[in-house]
Amino acid sequence: MSYYTALLDANVLYPAPMRDLFLQLSVTDLFRAKWSTDIHREWIEALLRKEPHRDRRALERTRDRMNEATRDCLVTGYEKLIPSLSLPDPDDRHVLGAAIIGRCDVVVTVNLEDFPAEALVSYGIEAQHPDDFLSNHLSLSPGVFVSAVQKVRRRLKNPPYTVKEYIENLTLVGLTATASNLQKFSDLI
Repeated sequence: MSYYTALLDANVLYPAPMRDLFLQLSVTDLFRAKWSTDIHREWIEALLRKEPHRDRRALERTRDRMNEATRDCLVTGYEKLIPSLSLPDPDDRHVLGAAIIGRCDVVVTVNLEDFPAEALVSYGIEAQHPDDFLSNHLSLSPGVFVSAVQKVRRRLKNPPYTVKEYIENLTLVGLTATASNLQKFSDLI
């Protein structure tokens, strides 16, 4: 089991293709994934704003399944830290608080500018873009990574995705380097 621990920000849990890949990699113990109820609330609300036709109860079932499938993922007790934390966007302090209490090594987020190194370094935490995080893990453990990608792609039934379509979908959600690096493993995905 890996002890490298990543707090996944809401923008990593939504969109679904990114969330699915991160979760599959986490349950294979390539790294430990963590999040909080506030982070769940953020990704669900963002999705409902963008796609108001979505069923909130279905999204909450997804949240519950995520919590059940991912060992020791839910961080609690970080709320007391929030007032003492300083970030460019005060609304992101709960993310840093959860990362601190969750003893995370990294905050994985699309919004790197909201988590500057100088605000995180004293806590022993860094921020990484999800594409960089995934590309690094693909380089470190290609067999485990590609097997996880294969599982995610094969679970997709409505609609099913060819390998090419799946890799293109990763590009569409901003995982361009990861998608590019996966091209050489197409026969295994």
